[in-house]
Amino acid sequence: MDFLCYHRDRPDSLPLRDELLEEHWSYMDRYGKEMIARGPTLSHDGATPTGSVHIVGLPDPAAARAFAFDEPNHRAGVYRDVLLRRWRNALGRTMWDFPGGPTGGNRYLVLGLGTGQAADLAVPPDRDGLIAYGPLLSDDGAIWLGTAALVRSPDPETARALLTPDRYADIEVHNWQFGGRRS
Repeated sequence: MDFLCYHRDRPDSLPLRDELLEEHWSYMDRYGKEMIARGPTLSHDGATPTGSVHIVGLPDPAAARAFAFDEPNHRAGVYRDVLLRRWRNALGRTMWDFPGGPTGGNRYLVLGLGTGQAADLAVPPDRDGLIAYGPLLSDDGAIWLGTAALVRSPDPETARALLTPDRYADIEVHNWQFGGRRS
């Protein structure tokens, strides 16, 4: 089962985040084989982390909750909240398989928080900018709760247009970059 975990930073938590960087990476290294995508969301100017996205394949919802809530930054209070949802990998690949590579162009996390009947279940026809894409689901996978994508796009408005606007209670677009240890 795949899960999307989005930890959102508390205001003014950057010093604590920086202090825990090695501990965070060491924790994530334990999930290297399960990782589908990862990376920070960033402020509008791209300079300050605002959250942390991880898409991982884990055995069940209990393992996903342990992954999300045992994370060192979460335990220490860096994050203000956590969005944890089952996710279906509609592209069937990891971010490292993205033909566009880890750099170049603007990258975004697009979260459509669903309401009502499922939408955007099919992969959009223009797949070139899609790094990761799939529905957000209930723990048992039976109920559609929204859609999440990591996308390379010219701007936030174009990234937002990936989802059908009137089918969501809210669509969030966050600056995002490929994550992991820096060489």
